[in-house]
Amino acid sequence: MSEVYAARRTRLRERCQASGSASALISRPANVRYLAGAAPQDSVLLIGRTEDLLVCLGPPGDRPAEGRPDEALRTHLLPGAAGDPAVAAADLCAAQGGDSLAVEEHHLTVARHRAIRSVVPRLRLTDLGGAVEQLRVVKDEEEISCLRIGAEIADQALGELLESILVGRTERHLALELERRLVDHGADGPAFPTAVATGPNSGRRAHRPTDRRVEEGDFLSVCLGAMYRGYRCEVGRTFVIGTSPADWQIELYDLVFAAQRAGRESLVPGAAYRDVDRAARQVLDSAGYAEGLPSLTGHGVGLEIDEDPQLAPAAMGKLDACVPVTVEPGVHLPGRGGVRIDDTLVVRPEADGGPELLTITTKELLAL
Repeated sequence: MSEVYAARRTRLRERCQASGSASALISRPANVRYLAGAAPQDSVLLIGRTEDLLVCLGPPGDRPAEGRPDEALRTHLLPGAAGDPAVAAADLCAAQGGDSLAVEEHHLTVARHRAIRSVVPRLRLTDLGGAVEQLRVVKDEEEISCLRIGAEIADQALGELLESILVGRTERHLALELERRLVDHGADGPAFPTAVATGPNSGRRAHRPTDRRVEEGDFLSVCLGAMYRGYRCEVGRTFVIGTSPADWQIELYDLVFAAQRAGRESLVPGAAYRDVDRAARQVLDSAGYAEGLPSLTGHGVGLEIDEDPQLAPAAMGKLDACVPVTVEPGVHLPGRGGVRIDDTLVVRPEADGGPELLTITTKELLAL
């Protein structure tokens, strides 16, 4: 992996040099991990003129959630574990003879920006923008493998829950059980707070579990994800509690399923982000559900659960191969509940079989 991290840093250095800066300060944790292999708490990465340095308050640990630093990258520990690593990195940049430093203004706080200016006033600060985030959009096969394993863990945890007795249990209790099962099966932890929604809460995006108990006849919507070696995926399914779904539940489920399938089938290299959104959204629009639909149909995943690209009506850009995204349309009917179906897939060309589905829990409307 050392060669992989070195190649990533080289690509970033080339972008910096093309924009007139020989050095860069990376402070966003996911970006630090992408380039350095690990992101210990409060660490930053200096892409320097003569040497790249991981600047930390303390020695990197062995916790899987933090990752392991690239062995070829030197770690610079601050004396006495005190001070600001970002300010220290800027000082090291100046010591290497740098006269300019590109920083992640979208992440760097105003206070840190001022502190850097006060310590190295002659260092010209420029904006790196989203350069690292752009590099992260297309994943290599090692990254996709981590996502694939995370998806298997999430599918397994969800499958086991469906085999248990659900009636009478609270949303909060079910969410906690799912997160425990994720860890039991090898996840670093949940990729995001697990959403369990029952009855009138079902179908809501990012619903926070409550003490409402599962009842016969409810829709039950579940959205969870596993984090494995820092990479995050998600899966969402909706079920019916009881032996026989109502007609309106079957009709609504079939509609959302059709929208989700349309979105999945549009995931081809070269497809516009907005066209993927439109493919799923049109199915729901044509059935009279234009009002209240979510602002996007899906998004990228990776070291963060919500990355570029954004599959939304006004999104600009086109899909590349090896980009993992979610497709997660849903409909919520106030007072009644609703349906969400959510998969993580990897964009692949048709010659390679088309989009690769990572989350394989059945999308059949199960009565539990």
